[in-house]
Amino acid sequence: MGAASLAVTDLLLGATTAAAATGPSGMAALIALSRAPGLSATELGRRIGLTQSASTRMVDSLETRGLVERRESIGKWVAVHPTEEGRRVAWAVLTTRDDRVAGLLSSLDDDERDTLAGLLEKLLVAAYDEKPDTFYLCRLCDRDSCGDGKATHCPVGAADLEARANADDV
Repeated sequence: MGAASLAVTDLLLGATTAAAATGPSGMAALIALSRAPGLSATELGRRIGLTQSASTRMVDSLETRGLVERRESIGKWVAVHPTEEGRRVAWAVLTTRDDRVAGLLSSLDDDERDTLAGLLEKLLVAAYDEKPDTFYLCRLCDRDSCGDGKATHCPVGAADLEARANADDV
């Protein structure tokens, strides 16, 4: 199972980093910013699993490449926004990821895909239980396809909705 996880990760990251010409953190940042433009570098880093200093260096790099821009906001706070090219790269990453996953899944028949989907849902819920942070777990996801925040077909989103409902009951 470890070899399969690593092989799939390598294939997906190889294809998406080639499409983006940036590393996994840069891709995750562009996807996060395309969904929520105007985050601070610190909040962006939190969402994709980087320290504040690492996030600042990554934003510097993306800005140098013309993929993001900093805009003054309230007080000393600076908001990071994707440029048009940054949004294009984020879309290319998501499309490439989807195409690569579809290619890998084409080796399975319908029943095998259904079985795998059920097993992966369980694994994603277990991953959420260990790290209940949807921004981090879903950092390379097309979150617009997950649902509206009240209902979802995504196992991570469903686990998060359940956790928030349970927290509201306490």
